[in-house]
Amino acid sequence: MRKISFIIAAALFCKQSIAQDLGTNLDPVTVTSSFYETRASKTGRNITVITSKDISQLPVRTTDELLRFLPGIDVQTRGALGAQSDISMRGGTFQQVLVILDGLRLNDPNTGHFSGYIPVVLDEIEKIEILKGASSGIFGSDAVGGVIYITTKTFSQKKQAGNNGILQLAAGDLGLLSTSGYFSANKNNQQFQVSALRNSADGPQQRGITGFMKEHAFSFAFSKKKNNWETAFRTAYNDREFAAQNFYTSFASDTAVERVKIFWNQFNAQYQKNKDQVIIYAGFKNTEDNYRFSSVSAANSSFSNLFQLNSLYLRSQSDQTKFTIGAQYIGRNIRSNDRGNHTVQQFALYGIWQQYFSKNFISNTSLRKEYATNGGWVLVPQINLSYQLKQLQLRASAGYAYRNADFTELYNNYNRTGIRSGSIGNPNLNPEKSFNYEFGFDWIIASDSKVSLSAFSRNSRDLIDWTLTPYSDMPRKENLVATGNYLLAKNQSSIQVEGIELDYLLDKKIDENHSLKFKSGLIWINTKNTIGPLSFYLSSAPKFLANFATTFSTKWVDFNFTGLYKSRNVQTANPILLPMSNNYFVMNTKINFRFNQSKQLVFIQADNLFNSTINDFIGAPLPGRWLQVGARFTFN
Repeated sequence: MRKISFIIAAALFCKQSIAQDLGTNLDPVTVTSSFYETRASKTGRNITVITSKDISQLPVRTTDELLRFLPGIDVQTRGALGAQSDISMRGGTFQQVLVILDGLRLNDPNTGHFSGYIPVVLDEIEKIEILKGASSGIFGSDAVGGVIYITTKTFSQKKQAGNNGILQLAAGDLGLLSTSGYFSANKNNQQFQVSALRNSADGPQQRGITGFMKEHAFSFAFSKKKNNWETAFRTAYNDREFAAQNFYTSFASDTAVERVKIFWNQFNAQYQKNKDQVIIYAGFKNTEDNYRFSSVSAANSSFSNLFQLNSLYLRSQSDQTKFTIGAQYIGRNIRSNDRGNHTVQQFALYGIWQQYFSKNFISNTSLRKEYATNGGWVLVPQINLSYQLKQLQLRASAGYAYRNADFTELYNNYNRTGIRSGSIGNPNLNPEKSFNYEFGFDWIIASDSKVSLSAFSRNSRDLIDWTLTPYSDMPRKENLVATGNYLLAKNQSSIQVEGIELDYLLDKKIDENHSLKFKSGLIWINTKNTIGPLSFYLSSAPKFLANFATTFSTKWVDFNFTGLYKSRNVQTANPILLPMSNNYFVMNTKINFRFNQSKQLVFIQADNLFNSTINDFIGAPLPGRWLQVGARFTFN
């Protein structure tokens, strides 16, 4: 409570009057509630938006590193440079967050562990919208805890004029070498973009291996606007190889290395005339995952494919009434020496109705009907309400959400023999279903600051998670051993999550040469299983999480800080493994020195500034204090 009092007192200290037009900083434009561009205050949801300018100043190199410090997001990181990052929101598992890139879902059909592998560099991103809470009525499976919607510059409505380029170089401790480049050309309503990055680091020393990470990525995009049509295309490739020691096992002999290659293609087409708009999203994603337990073991090799087609018709009937009708197809398949060969298909119809009952009272209602070959039929309604009372925006939301199991949960270790330990898939899993509701408010304290408070609840039936299960209770024993220790993917019959979320945003221009930006979030979560102990990933969700990102700018220098504090349940480990940090604080800092009207800068960065000994996962230590220097060049 002392932390809440401090934030509110700091906000009240601002003496500026309430602005009638809040602008995009306190009330940003978002598309996550209805596919229409709408002010966040009109959606009935708690939405945080971060822009490209803010991103470029912070001490992060990849998107999953950035998400770790944004309000309300819990990122459990394994290894240096975010080698693998599990993203969760509002006390859910890491499979319950949907990541979308330019209108298409990124979540991999193989496993939710790959949700943080975003196949674009940070400098390509125009903005990131974080919608907290269930949104399956619009986006379908996986949108249980929230949605992370990424819009890139080539696919955004806001185009960069002329030719633009960015080159960034960095080097530091643990053998860090980081380079990234971005170039964009816009002429005659045509935009061409190309980008690439290479990150590598030796990482901290482990047992018989260093915690190394190597990443290469490339992206090419093109968009064209002619008459009433706008089309855009992207092809991208991301290749990560990293030490995966004890990511999935607790054996002393584990010196695992994993390599994940992602090939991403998408095509968007949009037609708009008068009050009517048609949008088509089409995409194909191929993921190759090779995991080798040790240098003498055979690799687990999996090839998964994701096909998507989503078509929308948007009608602006009047200033008070707008609606969207959509149809979606998703095809998922896998070929694996570990999980076998499988195919799942999904079909959905959905509608969204946005209605202004008055100037101050707005509703956003959605209804989705979907069929999946491994889950059957599901009907998903949701309603979001927003009411403005002077500088106070009241909001409420209620609806259902669901999630179908991924191929790892269904078939992990299914084709291998003599399994002595580890996670075992279960092909008999039912889809997750939950009822979600929340209410809250956004309080515009001054023209440059806003407080958002939300209380939420999620009641889940058949939630999918891993549970320690003796050999005698395993449903399939053919490839197991009687003395083994196993985590079985199970449906948890009744899980209840309740929480309170407090966000604070400050965007203050102090004078001509000084400004302060501050985004922070506090969240308290209570998770309980009504019939037994919490399962594996549910038990690692934080009970309390605070994270922040801030920038203080002077005429020639920027001081940037990101940080988080996390408190969660104690988890024990065998003696060879580093136990999970149940309480920790970590802060990164970056100082930018700008030259030539900010077109060039050099920076000094320190990750884990206070040299804390931390890890987000049992057996996977994170680096201590990590110093680095670099330079950034902007060309116009």
